[in-house]
Amino acid sequence: MAKVKTTFFCQQCGTQYAQWQGQCNACKEWNTISEEIIEKKEITSWNISSKKTSASKSQKISEIAIKTEDRISTNNQEFDRVLGGGIVKGSVILLGGEPGIGKSTLLLQIALLLEKKVLYVSGEESASQIKMRADRLHKDHSNCYVLTETKTQNIFKNIETIKPDIVVIDSIQTLHTDFIEASAGSVSQIKQTTSELTKFAKETAIPVLIIGHITKDGHIAGPKILEHMVDVVLQFEGDRNHVYRILRANKNRFGSTSELGIYEMQAIGLREVNNPSEILISEKDASLSGTSIAATMEGVRPLMIEVQALVSTAVYGTPQRSSTGYNIKRLHMLLAVLEKRAGFRLGAKDVFLNIAGGIKIDDPAIDLAVVTAILSSNEDIAIPQDTCFAAEVGLSGEIRPVSRIEQRILDAEKLGFEKIYISKYNKIATRNFSITICKISKIEELVKLLL
Repeated sequence: MAKVKTTFFCQQCGTQYAQWQGQCNACKEWNTISEEIIEKKEITSWNISSKKTSASKSQKISEIAIKTEDRISTNNQEFDRVLGGGIVKGSVILLGGEPGIGKSTLLLQIALLLEKKVLYVSGEESASQIKMRADRLHKDHSNCYVLTETKTQNIFKNIETIKPDIVVIDSIQTLHTDFIEASAGSVSQIKQTTSELTKFAKETAIPVLIIGHITKDGHIAGPKILEHMVDVVLQFEGDRNHVYRILRANKNRFGSTSELGIYEMQAIGLREVNNPSEILISEKDASLSGTSIAATMEGVRPLMIEVQALVSTAVYGTPQRSSTGYNIKRLHMLLAVLEKRAGFRLGAKDVFLNIAGGIKIDDPAIDLAVVTAILSSNEDIAIPQDTCFAAEVGLSGEIRPVSRIEQRILDAEKLGFEKIYISKYNKIATRNFSITICKISKIEELVKLLL
């Protein structure tokens, strides 16, 4: 009888060790290393009965024919936008998110919307639970098949019988294979089952959508190689106490990673939010100090977001600096610019900043709106509600130009804004805008115009 091969894996980050030790050298966690069997049989193909394929031959790069990716539309505009136009045939898509955020609801809703034959494999819920959720979504169930199974060999047998066009796995941490003697959810099982699903997708051109759990740090549970093996890594974000959810692409081999999809969680499922500005700008009857509107971009989509700031006298010796949805280091930089260039004494005051809607923004074009909100709160002077901002602020206090300024202006104009502040150095095509465009070059000019 052949000797069973074992090794030691960190259950937190997936680092492999030759022997047990108390602390992982990679993630510095204690008591997370456990022994796992890494080899049981020599057969590792998803299809045991398949014949061995011949070795591929090398080609000159000039002789390789370029093929356009054949995409499958999901009939969900937000999901298609994040993927880059739809699901590419033969691709493996990994969707991660916190428990209860709506991962299973999103993929079941897409499975019911698709006009293709879909096999929904669940290792977490029973068939009756999935049927109850499908009835609540009020979608047609004719093309969706449900399988409650965790063993990959049985899943592939059902695939050969049903012959689906798309496979959904919920979730990868519940699957196990006969080729590895380890518990489901362990590092070696996740690696092996993902490898089998990836090989199946590439050989049959059937796309596979996989749900993955995340750790307390927000990373997808299992080895980091899991994210390298798949073609697309999606992150489903949001607060369970709020109804809005954000879908981002952390990795996409077939499209951009800068796109953003926004959903609203309702009793009948996830509603697509085609106009994100409706949730990012709060409705209020009176003008309040400390708020300003920024014209930002997520991929090719313009967004109007509300920046909220609160400046108050520090109670303790050291002033507090807090930021939600905005880089705290960049906030410190902008406060230093206001101290040095505009003469505002903010060193002894607490400054709190919040991006409305619970989203995170990395676009430097919201710098001007952040500065305006801080000055508005400090002076207790309200900014007009029909005014927005789109510019970057430099260390010397100059107002720097940003990309795609015309798209930002057109979106502000469409939403009813009457005035937008931009950099003097932005080049705009000569055309008639109904919105007033104010061009400034220094932070001092902004202070004179608004305050």
